[in-house]
Amino acid sequence: MTAFQTLKPSSLSRDEFVAAFADIYEHSPWVAEKAFDLGQDASIDQIETLHQRMSDILLSADHQSQLALINAHPDLAGKAAVQGELTQASTDEQAGAGIHQCSSDEFSRFTELNEAYKAKFKFPFIMAVKGSNRHQILAAFETRIHHSVEAEFNCALAEINKIALFRLLTL
Repeated sequence: MTAFQTLKPSSLSRDEFVAAFADIYEHSPWVAEKAFDLGQDASIDQIETLHQRMSDILLSADHQSQLALINAHPDLAGKAAVQGELTQASTDEQAGAGIHQCSSDEFSRFTELNEAYKAKFKFPFIMAVKGSNRHQILAAFETRIHHSVEAEFNCALAEINKIALFRLLTL
């Protein structure tokens, strides 16, 4: 088990807890609120335990809440990234994958794939990009665009939970 380096979740008030974990799930503080409301004990001072709690909250949420959370994510190499409108976590994650180093052809391909993906699935392509590079991301895009809507919806939730774990590990 891995302890948090910068805080002790079990010692936080509800407001402090929500403030600390509000953007673990992109623009979706309701996950942190529900995680706090399940009760505080020393077990949530372990990253894996809190992550499991938060993951379970997402996976047990109603479809509309899950879809809203998926839609809260920015496009990879999209307009928000170019215009500097991402959350700091998203900016760091995309930069770490080298997306900011895309050639004009790669950027055009990201734009085409983002548009085609959203036209088909009605939500953005989600991928936990930490540890990946832009070539691997484009390859995943090329493969996953052929999946069913249900498969991609479930994949998006799984990827969001991976992103959440990566974000928790930075705290």
